[in-house]
Amino acid sequence: MKLLVRNLPRSTTENDVRTLFSEHGAVAECTLVFDQETGKSKGFGFVEMPEDAEAKAAIKALHMSDVGGRAIRVKIAQG
Repeated sequence: MKLLVRNLPRSTTENDVRTLFSEHGAVAECTLVFDQETGKSKGFGFVEMPEDAEAKAAIKALHMSDVGGRAIRVKIAQG
């Protein structure tokens, strides 16, 4: 299941996100979106978790949780 993670602090790395989600199950892929001009994080990304039950547990546990002083938003990615 592919998850959309929004409102991440701009200093968050892909490894930070992978570690956060790995606490709830296997992470197949983790990708942050970067601005092409500045090379800085846009504050959102995607996490792919192969097990739907683990992905749903991660959504429940992490949606609106505090990461670096910001309440992140986690939901199933559309498309």
